[in-house]
Amino acid sequence: MAEIFRRVEKKYIINKEQYEKLIPELKKYMNEDKYGKSTICNIYFDTNQYELIRHSITKPYYKEKVRLRSYNTPQNENWKVYLEIKRKVDSVVGKRRIEMTLADFNNYIENPKGLENSNAQIKKELDYTFKLYNLKPAMYISYERTAFYQKDNMDFRATFDSNVLARYYDLNLEDGSYGDLLMNPEYYILEIKTLGSIPMWFVKIINELEIKPGNFSKYGEAYEQLIMKKQMKVVKVENYVKRYDYSFNLKQKNYKYAY
Repeated sequence: MAEIFRRVEKKYIINKEQYEKLIPELKKYMNEDKYGKSTICNIYFDTNQYELIRHSITKPYYKEKVRLRSYNTPQNENWKVYLEIKRKVDSVVGKRRIEMTLADFNNYIENPKGLENSNAQIKKELDYTFKLYNLKPAMYISYERTAFYQKDNMDFRATFDSNVLARYYDLNLEDGSYGDLLMNPEYYILEIKTLGSIPMWFVKIINELEIKPGNFSKYGEAYEQLIMKKQMKVVKVENYVKRYDYSFNLKQKNYKYAY
């Protein structure tokens, strides 16, 4: 099964007080998704040098991400997962994905000729992207999500994400949800997704609650907190060692000429 999405997405960072006031207002116009609250689990793919996310955090006009997603932690090889390419051009997001079992995905990684019953065009895009960048599992990210859709327009959706966890090791969905916390647990990422314009009732509500647009890239934040900081620590240690060696050698040299 293949799915294609094309929509505008907008994010807001809200605190717990705003969240508790917003939910009752939203429920006047929206229904909660049939899955209720779920844990979204992702494996992001990248190059050894993290080229995709390094490009993405520069806020370019065009960017893309490749990830494997499951809704809750897979309990067996027949669990449904989604392999997808997410592209963003300016403010418009396009997402193309193929539904498969976890066993299908493992077979695909071992043998890209698999997934013969999948959408041919999306499979070609996945094959090309994996080969072009020589993609490998790079980051695990999970979060708790509650989703809503408008009662009379299912194309307008709102999601609330919290408890965002990430790790750059144990890169398997079936290993479960754990890792470093990326944001204050008292805050939520509110994201609206729409094929058209934003309803005026929604604009009115967020203005009354003084909710402002914000930016939070989960993979970008994970890369900056877990990879960049780690690399900076290594560089600082290396620079310290170099300075120490230089200072030590200089003292030894001066000591010799003191006589």
